Amino acid sequence: MTFSRREMGLLVAALAAPAGLTGQDKILTSKVSPYNELPVQKNGKNEFRPILSGELHGGGYLEVHQTRLGPGEMPHPPHHHLHEEMFLVREGTLEATISGKSTRLGPGSVAFVGSNDEHGIRNPGPAAAEYFVVAFGKDT
Repeated sequence: MTFSRREMGLLVAALAAPAGLTGQDKILTSKVSPYNELPVQKNGKNEFRPILSGELHGGGYLEVHQTRLGPGEMPHPPHHHLHEEMFLVREGTLEATISGKSTRLGPGSVAFVGSNDEHGIRNPGPAAAEYFVVAFGKDT
């Protein structure tokens, strides 16, 4: 089987492309996301606003969303995954449990969860809590 120069060029470019850039994930470009324009997904007392997701220039993956938890609520049971996450508390109180250790967090607080560490978030307060999640990488 023989290939033309053009076909070889396309083959080399395809093989050199970072994994995951096969049309499923978009390359992130500069953007502004006013809060009142973010789409809202509701689940009972909780709200979820996706902000951005996609590939970075270096080939890594980034996903950011905002969650508003009602009093006593959890977004989901404790779990673990390959990618790392960072939680940034905007308002209210969160209880972050990482590898069995629980810590209460207020506005301006940050929690970082390493790869495969079991973690969970809960709102122990009497009012809603709002936080941002920044996920580095993804589980593929």
